[in-house]
Amino acid sequence: MSSTTLEKLKARFNPEAAEGMNDIFQFHFTDAGDYYLHIHGGTLDIQEGEHDDPSVSLSLTTDTLKGIMNGDVNGMTAFMTGKLKATGNVMLATKLTSLFPSE
Repeated sequence: MSSTTLEKLKARFNPEAAEGMNDIFQFHFTDAGDYYLHIHGGTLDIQEGEHDDPSVSLSLTTDTLKGIMNGDVNGMTAFMTGKLKATGNVMLATKLTSLFPSE
């Protein structure tokens, strides 16, 4: 995961969509290692590594994440076709596009 992708996520973060949330999004990138996002009361914290109790865990490539974030890839389709694997509170994953809206 390049730091550029992380910076883009930070830049796109929509604090209003995160109001009242306290959730950990764990990402297992098959091409870039593990990162997690802690979204808490309208703030975003990105950490490298694995959280011991994530709200939802997502396994995918960085390209798939980019595609979902910029609207080229439908998250549901990625899930159905196996490009995205999710465990835990899978419904949380559907919030990613409102938490990180594309410009």
